[in-house]
Amino acid sequence: VQLQASGGGLVQAGGSLRLSCAASGRTFSRYAMGWFRQAPGKEREFVAAISWSGGSTDYADSVKGRFTISRDNGKTMVYLQMNSLKSEDTAVYYCASRGATYISTEMGAYEYWGQGTQVTVSS
Repeated sequence: VQLQASGGGLVQAGGSLRLSCAASGRTFSRYAMGWFRQAPGKEREFVAAISWSGGSTDYADSVKGRFTISRDNGKTMVYLQMNSLKSEDTAVYYCASRGATYISTEMGAYEYWGQGTQVTVSS
């Protein structure tokens, strides 16, 4: 399984970015997907997750109401729309795929990881 994250960049506080993750290598639509992030000097943390169908989602409290995860199974893509960005959202963002249909907030539940894309929010 290969995951390729993209869409990161430098944005001012209050701005928006849309991250994309292209998946290949197995039947994408069968598996839940997640986004995690890691800020400098901090542990990797959960951001958002989406079930195989897109019918179930979950978010970290810190991003609820600002971030939206979605997927397009036909295009084997998962997205993270990030609005009202804050300086504390600065991190490397990773997409991940797990071997189950339902979502999880735990890093260990995900089998495959993308290479990460840098998001920098200037205040």
